[in-house]
Amino acid sequence: MLPFRSEIRNSPTQSTIKIFLSDESLDARVKKHLEHFKDIEDIELRESIGQNRVNENITVFLKDHVDINKIKQSIDSSLWWYFEDGFEN
Repeated sequence: MLPFRSEIRNSPTQSTIKIFLSDESLDARVKKHLEHFKDIEDIELRESIGQNRVNENITVFLKDHVDINKIKQSIDSSLWWYFEDGFEN
C-alpha cells in the first residue's frame, strides 16, 4: 500500500490539494512537514467525506497565482522523500 495519495480538487472559490495518508496517525506530522512550502497559504486537517478510504485528509490551500500542478508535484516529491527517510522531520 502506498503511504499517501494526493489529488487536486477544483472549486469555484479556490483550488486545493487533498492528501490522504494510509496511516492517519501521521497527519499532524505530515502537516508540520508541509509548513515549509512558501506557496502554501494554509493547511487543515479535515474529515473526509464520500468514498475515500480514510477518515481524514490534509487539505492544502495555496496562495494566489500559484501553479497548482507545479506545487502538487513539489509536495508529492517532498512526501516521497519524507516517507523514504523514515519520518525524521
